[in-house]
Amino acid sequence: MEWVYTQPVKIFFGSKKLMNLSRILRELNLKNGLLVSDPFFTSNGFANEIIEYSKGLLIEVFSDITPNPTVDNVDACIQLIKEKNIEFIAALGGGSALDCAKAAATICMTEYPTADFLSSKRNVPKEHLPLIAIPTTAGTGSEVTATVVLSDINRGVKAPLSSDSFYPNYAIIDPALTLSMPKHTTASTGFDVLSHALEGFWSKHHQPICDALSLHATKLVFDNLLRAYEDGNDLYARERMSEASVIAGLAFSLPMTAGVHACSYTLTNMYGLPHGEACAFVLDKFIRINAEAEDGRLHSFARQLGFTDAFDMADRILELKKATGMKVTLEDAGIDIHDIENLAVMSMHPDIFNNPIRISVEMLIEMYQSLA
Repeated sequence: MEWVYTQPVKIFFGSKKLMNLSRILRELNLKNGLLVSDPFFTSNGFANEIIEYSKGLLIEVFSDITPNPTVDNVDACIQLIKEKNIEFIAALGGGSALDCAKAAATICMTEYPTADFLSSKRNVPKEHLPLIAIPTTAGTGSEVTATVVLSDINRGVKAPLSSDSFYPNYAIIDPALTLSMPKHTTASTGFDVLSHALEGFWSKHHQPICDALSLHATKLVFDNLLRAYEDGNDLYARERMSEASVIAGLAFSLPMTAGVHACSYTLTNMYGLPHGEACAFVLDKFIRINAEAEDGRLHSFARQLGFTDAFDMADRILELKKATGMKVTLEDAGIDIHDIENLAVMSMHPDIFNNPIRISVEMLIEMYQSLA
């Protein structure tokens, strides 16, 4: 096996770390910045607190971002960047705010619309504005990855776009920020973490460092997700889930995601399932599909976590889905059984080709039928 591991993001981890924002910005010699924020944080006043923490180094706020960020959101952000001569960006929120900021920080270096890059009409530039990612969910891992997920409403497309230019320069992981997460968001983003960790492990492009990170992150999720879900103020569980999120982000950033995420994009597009819940919907099924791949290395992975085998781990994930209120059947998700063939065809997203077991439309039809 030959492999290369690269991770260019400098990570600051710790509760209440964000209160030191101005010191961090001054140490990095950053000024005249834009805060790209989840709209929730502008409405509840927290974005203004971040501005105050920056002590004048953040001068504007952009929050016109939808839950599944669009190319239009990115273009509007870029327009503000250019109007205000912004020199750096801080992104505050979940995956939507982070992905919008990552794309804007890079594409603002061009004169072209974001849709041109999502459609591969143009290549992503190598230059980008300095970017600090501040996640408020323990979920996406976007703060340490080179991928953004954007929607183009005109083309009816939601898809990932990857470039080394999208890596943030810095990530501030403050677990205290996740104390405000509602129960459903805690569960949904937690399953996104688990999907990242497991897919990073079984991706066709897996490698030893990412394998080790996958194992660590998966154990943290199994040990702490239900605890964080049941008591949102449990700071220890929140810290461990934040750790799991960033470690899982490191685990999949190079191997990339596979079949679970391929299906998740379509489940979100067609049925409106939140991204993490869409991953959870098929995660245990893909464990069963991939259990015997590469001489059963997933069984060994599961045993290191205390399970009998991969199938036992899949059973535990199904139990965890039910315990945290995730949708587990077609009826729960609002999927008509007559739609399954079209759903399977649409799920053949390019990520599916990272899966260690070759996936066909027929296999996906059978998988979706088993969720009836």
